[in-house]
Amino acid sequence: MGTGFSGEVAVYYARHRRGYPAEVVDAIAGAFGLDADDAVIDVGCGTGQLTLPLAARVGAVVGVDPEPDMLALARRAAVDSGAGNVVWLLGADTDLPVLGRVLGGRPVGALTVAVAIHFMDRDALFRAARPLLRPGGGIAVVTNGTPLWAQDADWSRALLAGLERLLGHPVTATCQTDEAGRRRNRDALVTAGYRVTESTVAYAAPLTVDDMVGGVFSAMSPDLLPDPAGRAAFTAELRAALGGRDRVTERVTVVAQFGHAD
Repeated sequence: MGTGFSGEVAVYYARHRRGYPAEVVDAIAGAFGLDADDAVIDVGCGTGQLTLPLAARVGAVVGVDPEPDMLALARRAAVDSGAGNVVWLLGADTDLPVLGRVLGGRPVGALTVAVAIHFMDRDALFRAARPLLRPGGGIAVVTNGTPLWAQDADWSRALLAGLERLLGHPVTATCQTDEAGRRRNRDALVTAGYRVTESTVAYAAPLTVDDMVGGVFSAMSPDLLPDPAGRAAFTAELRAALGGRDRVTERVTVVAQFGHAD
């Protein structure tokens, strides 16, 4: 059932993927009036970057992911943070109708998908979610900034050049975080009968070379990861390309697209 985010890739994901500022969780909670009486389903939850902040705002969260190693790290993070109101479920977006029956017909306040919609069938997912949502609830599709290798900054261009040398081919993936991807989300939500609104949170934060490298490796399949010597060489090459800098500033724009089930 796994998606390739296994083993060391899952560890890189847990250590180096950015979490979400409180303003993003506030926007999701505000969009659907979430409170302690609500349950939320976080589909494609990864290692819990959005699941755990949501758990602090609602009664319960179900984190769903097809990769066992990601869920194991998410569960560990939940224990470390003291979050006792999260259930971790091995599954995919296609399991949503069955999950609704498992919940016994109790409606949920929201379904969230954070930096994972490009792995899913939007149309089927958005249709399947409607019967699970309470009045006033909805879907939040969240992107967490532009991929590290695709930003308009000197450090990003240096990272991209090194990554293309490492892989031996051009790297153009946007993980559908661009306007074209957001348009696909809007169109699919409207087609499924949702009213669509959006919220944007922009901020600047430090980004270390280790986080750049870890972020790139967290997006690779395990078979593409260099051996330890290759990883060290890649890191040293990137640091040299940045003139010895170990830390830069990343400008992050988080976009949350809300489908309201009015």
